[in-house]
Amino acid sequence: MPDRTATNGLEVDSRLFETINNRFLPDTGVEVESYWRSFSTIVERFTPRNQRLLENRNLMQQQIDKWHVDNASKFDVSTYKAFLREIGYLADEKADFHITTENVDQEIASIAGPQLVAPLNNARYALNAANARWGSLYDALYGTDVLKIETEVRNDSKRAEIRRASVIKYAATFLDKSVPLVSGSHIQVRAYQIIDGKLSATLMKGGVSTFVDPDCLIGYKGTPTEPSLILLKHNGLHIEIHIDKEHPVGQENEAGVCDIVLESAITTIQDLEDSVATVDAEEKLDIYEHWFGLVKGTLTANFSKNGVNICRTLNPDRCYSALDGRELILPGRAIMLIRHVGHLMQNPAVLDHQGEEVFEGIMDAMIASLISLHDIKGNVKHSNSKTGSIYVVKPKLHGPDETTFAVELFAEVEKSLGMPKNTIKLGIMDEERRTTVNLKECIRAASDRVIFINTGFLDRTGDEIHTSMEAGPMVRKADMKNQRWIKAYERWNVDIGIKCGLPGRAQIGKGMWAMPDEMATMMETKIEHPASGANTAWVPSPTAATLHAMHYHEINVAEHQLKLRNRKMASLDDILTIPIERQPNWSIDEINTELDNNCQGLLGYVVRWIDQGVGCSKVPDINNIGLMEDRATLRISSQHIANWLHHNVISKEQVMDSLRRMARIVDQQNTGDPNYINMSPNYDGLAFKAAQDLIFLGRKVENGYTEPVLHSARLKLKSD
Repeated sequence: MPDRTATNGLEVDSRLFETINNRFLPDTGVEVESYWRSFSTIVERFTPRNQRLLENRNLMQQQIDKWHVDNASKFDVSTYKAFLREIGYLADEKADFHITTENVDQEIASIAGPQLVAPLNNARYALNAANARWGSLYDALYGTDVLKIETEVRNDSKRAEIRRASVIKYAATFLDKSVPLVSGSHIQVRAYQIIDGKLSATLMKGGVSTFVDPDCLIGYKGTPTEPSLILLKHNGLHIEIHIDKEHPVGQENEAGVCDIVLESAITTIQDLEDSVATVDAEEKLDIYEHWFGLVKGTLTANFSKNGVNICRTLNPDRCYSALDGRELILPGRAIMLIRHVGHLMQNPAVLDHQGEEVFEGIMDAMIASLISLHDIKGNVKHSNSKTGSIYVVKPKLHGPDETTFAVELFAEVEKSLGMPKNTIKLGIMDEERRTTVNLKECIRAASDRVIFINTGFLDRTGDEIHTSMEAGPMVRKADMKNQRWIKAYERWNVDIGIKCGLPGRAQIGKGMWAMPDEMATMMETKIEHPASGANTAWVPSPTAATLHAMHYHEINVAEHQLKLRNRKMASLDDILTIPIERQPNWSIDEINTELDNNCQGLLGYVVRWIDQGVGCSKVPDINNIGLMEDRATLRISSQHIANWLHHNVISKEQVMDSLRRMARIVDQQNTGDPNYINMSPNYDGLAFKAAQDLIFLGRKVENGYTEPVLHSARLKLKSD
């Protein structure tokens, strides 16, 4: 049993208690006794409300299940919509309004660009995400599959030379599109100079050119006549042209351009939720320590790369000379948001007055916000928010009542920590159907502190399947993105965001690119996100952020949002159209392929989550293509199998046969991991049992969430 300390009716893990008192509280102006007294009061006040919200979720689900059973042969959207209003699932829509959020950093309020999400329990990844504000375009192009170079050259050196030339040409073409010259191309420039505050580009064929938009030039390094760096700005994002004729790459370019560096991840979400595995006080304390280190600027990560020992820290700000000769400083790090845990889960790190585990979302609000207070007080090496705000992303909210709960919880935390009202801003993740259909009223509930709404296709699909479990067998996963509901959902999010006045005050976001090795495909398709009117979208890596940043140079999102203001709203009826296959005619092979794909991805993620505590993995799929897997993707796979099982598309015997066969494949895919524990041939480990529970208990688990099963299995493993 863990050692606990009693304080104000709470029982707190002693290590967590001492760390809060001796590390997190000093220099905040909050006294130890005052903090724990407030913590206790907030737990006592908000726990019953939290429980009632969860009970209401279950009640609504039971009512929806019964309605589908009773109306199986006569589904009608209008009747269904009236029923949802009757039970309170659909809230009454009130008058139009605009949000009034204030003190929002420009990176969130007005700059359109990529958003990186990183697991906060991994110091290296967390630092990489914070430092991903700037990224080398040359490296991103050279190290990925974006450039399709067909060559029969077998000489490694010659192939590398051809690839470097292709990278230089691609980057020059990007400059031509974003910051074009009046005449000539950037690849034709012999020398860049700054004369009388304007660019002078000497061309190889003779003559001098300058920028079509002279205002895009804002600074430099070196001297005006021999700059080592030229700083540009386009669509609110910065571009650096690095010049060094002695550099190996610079030697291959007439102008000595050795790199193009892009402002990339403008914001990053440090994640306490879907991408991590934190089931007890030890793991929560570790993740809080990482947040403390990021906020204070003291976090380090030591590792070896290519035989070189590296100590990673937070990047400093970037300094340049402005055109008038004065110093110009730009942020070296992304603005950090932190994603708390939702309303469902509890954690044994703190026990309440009845000896029950405290709801983890309440714990995050009190502890993570205390840590963030150091940034507000200025007790940090590098400031995060210049406007005195704390940015919290709240996942898995179900409708306006649950949004109101989060808002009122944050208000009480602010009072307890002596923060000004509305210091803690709220990002609303539009990933549950009851939030989607009530998005306007959810935003209204947080209208003076909302800074973010986004679509999350993965969790949203999992909730779609679970909510409509009794309606019929769901379409195959590959067909889901072509369904009416999801097209309307993605558009609805933007329409509602613009209608509620988010542009200029808050982000309208889109979801994750889940194939981190497929950057060429990302570049072809992810431009859809800024083209939809969203001013941010999630990416899985710093490299992906740099590549995706090019899309925001191609599309001026602020101007595009203005054009979208008067378009016809997406249809609520379409959003409520359930993606079931009313007359399935799938072949045996199609059914087995779908089942195997689901089981393989599910097992590949679960076995690492439970046995190793890895919350986000690049899991090879059945074709050995690496896919980013987290609890959202797991929710889809487990719910999809549970749905087909319930509607007799597949049998329990088929599921078990697939699980065993896929376990052997997953074991083979992990042969290079010395910490991996095989599931076969006995199939009796906790991970394999958890995989079965996720499927066979999938209809009954709260909202189809995977956390209860995962947490229970990992806690058992850690206690054995």
